[in-house]
Parts: sequence; structure tokens; C-alpha cells
Amino acid sequence: MNFSQFHLDPRLNQGITKAGYETPTPIQQAAIPAALRGRDIIGTAQTGTGKTAAFVLPILNKLLNGQRGTPRALIVTPTRELAEQINDVIKTLSAGTRLKSTTIYGGVGAAPQIQALRNGAEILVACPGRLLDLIAQGHARMANIEMLVLDEADRMFDMGFLPDVRRIVRAVPEKRQTMMFSATFPPDVELLAKQALKEPQKIAMGIVKPAHTVAHALYPVPQHLKSVLLIELLKRTDTNSVLVFTRTKHRAHRVAQQIQKAGFKVTSLHGDRSQGQRQAALKGFKSGHHDIMVATDIAARGLDIETVSHVINYDMPDTADAYIHRIGRTGRAQRTGDAFTLVTDDDKDMIRTLEKIMGQPLKRETLEGFDYARPAPPRSESGGRGRGAPRDGQRPPRPAPTPKSFGKNRLAPRKK
Repeated sequence: MNFSQFHLDPRLNQGITKAGYETPTPIQQAAIPAALRGRDIIGTAQTGTGKTAAFVLPILNKLLNGQRGTPRALIVTPTRELAEQINDVIKTLSAGTRLKSTTIYGGVGAAPQIQALRNGAEILVACPGRLLDLIAQGHARMANIEMLVLDEADRMFDMGFLPDVRRIVRAVPEKRQTMMFSATFPPDVELLAKQALKEPQKIAMGIVKPAHTVAHALYPVPQHLKSVLLIELLKRTDTNSVLVFTRTKHRAHRVAQQIQKAGFKVTSLHGDRSQGQRQAALKGFKSGHHDIMVATDIAARGLDIETVSHVINYDMPDTADAYIHRIGRTGRAQRTGDAFTLVTDDDKDMIRTLEKIMGQPLKRETLEGFDYARPAPPRSESGGRGRGAPRDGQRPPRPAPTPKSFGKNRLAPRKK
């Protein structure tokens, strides 16, 4: 199948070519025809499967005809980064159509967003809080919205945005087309779907398991040697594009500093960074200026960075769903990738859960020549930890496991 079989408006061909699209992905094959027919849609799909284009192309196709210069499509998303990413896709696919889009989110000045609305943006990509503010102030008018997309609905639930999303749903016309995309459907998200959508077509593309294009490996290590092992992994890896996940923003900052001291070009993405810093970090990572980005789960959902070859979980995530979304940053759109996870004895329960989901044991790896028996730094007499000791509420280290054998490591040699 190719994109010509969707019978999209010929004015979209330029954007499709610019995006490099040739063969539609499964979610695109299923969702685009239904959306073009005007159906409401509930979609679940693995990240990295082309979901954004599955709703952007039908939006553009509809908006090419009809009124211009007023908001007619609204895409609601949980994070600023995802909003910018979706807007980038819109700008690429709308090349030559003169359709205008803008992002709306907090953390930055509202004046440019208000000006974009005055300039007649037809497509709004918005985070809930700032959008409601601009609606209340009369800057964002919802009266002509014909298409509503709720993206990453479960993530919005996790972040406490569902009450705001319900207010937005009430603010747009009842007569509209609505598409909701969510990885999981907790009860509140199920209820929102029932309230917001009418006789939706359900499209599920196997979100339960991680992408088959990703190879998984666990690296057992004592807690106090995590950073040392991480640096050694990076030294033995082709570090063109590596995404490292930590559980807390403080640890993300510290780990990034440690990686930088080891001589790598690294940046970080977490809640303590300003919007400008976050955008600069993403730009630097996408462009290849930074080989490594250390991030919290703020970056785990939806971010489309095609060049990521490795995801390393410095900390095991709290849920299997979070693991799937983290490692979904690599192996995207049928590319291959690697997911490495540093694990301690405290992670045994989550490992069993992941192995049950994937239906097979996860491979354990060890690094040849790495000293797993290195003791933890002694505590000072005052009760504090010595230099290099665990921080961020880490548990005291257990005795280091002694690997039975050092198998051949799968890591590619680092480029010179």
C-alpha cells in the first residue's frame, strides 16, 4: 500500500514527499481511512509507529476546504515537547498549503501565542492549562473547532490534567470529529472517552509489548557502581545518540555532570530546566551536537527522535508501561535499537513483570574486565557518605554479585 491509495487532496503530496513517507505504517493504514470518513477514533499504538501523521493528515485534508483564518482543529497534548514535535510534523506535511498552526503552552510568554491566534492559525496544538487561560481571556475562540484530538490521554491523566481536558471538551462544539489516542485506559480515561466520543472506531496496534525492533539487555550491578558502569558502557558504545533515563530530576542533573566529566557531549531534560533550556537540549540532541541526553520520564512519551540508537535505563522505571514508553525512543519506524537497563536486587519484581509481558527471559549482560566487587566508599565519622557514595535516597549497597562469566558484549566499539 502507498499513500496515493488514501486519495488525499493532491495539495498534500508535497508535504508527504518532504516527510519522506512512502509506505504507511499499520496505524496509518487503519486510522487514516476511518478519520477521512469522519469517524471518531480511539487509538492505541506502540510509540514510534507514525501515530502523529495518522491524525495530522486527515486534519489537513479537511481544513484545505472551508473557512480559513480561524481555529478549526485542536490537538491537546500533555507536554510542551510533544506539542512542539506535533507542530513540526504539521509544518512538514502542510508544506505548500498555506495552512497555519501554532503551539500553546505555559512556561513561556503568552504574547507570541496570542499573536499567532490573531494571525489566523487554523490548527492549535495545546497543553491544557495555557489553552484554558487563553480561552477565558477571549484570545482562543473554540466556536469553529471541527476536529479535536486528545493525544496521550493516559499521560494527561497521570499528570492531573483530566479535569482541564473535560473543560476543554465542553468548550468546543458538540458537533465535531474527535480522536483519542492513549497507551492505556484507566477508568477515568475510559469515562472521558465515553463522554467525548460518539460511536468511535477502535484501533489497537499492540501496545502491550515493546517494539520487536528493540533488543533488550539487563546489566546487574551494585547500586554504588551504577554511575561507574554507565560511564564504562558509554565508552564501549557507539555514542552517536544515546538516551539515558533516571527516576528523578536531581539524579538526571548529577548523572549528566558525571557523563560530562568523563568527556562526553551531554545534555539533560527534566523539570528543573526552563522551557528555553529544554528546547535547546532537544535541539542539540536531535542535531547531534550532544551525543547523549539524560532525561526523566518527561521525555519518555511521544518524543520522536529518529536517530536514537540506544536507550539506557540508569534507574528501572516504576511500571512496565513506563518501561515500554522509555525504550520506545529507540527502534522507531522499523529501525533497530538497543535498550540497556542497570538493575539491582531491588528490581527483581519489575524484571519478572517485564519477562512475563515479553514471554521470555531478558538477557543478562556483564562487561568484561569491569570490577563488580569494588567496595562502596566508606562513611565518614560524622555519618556522612564518602566521595562517590550513593545519593538521592539510594539504599545502602548490597554485597556486589560476582558474575559467573563475562560473555561477549553486544556493544559496538566506540567510534574514534
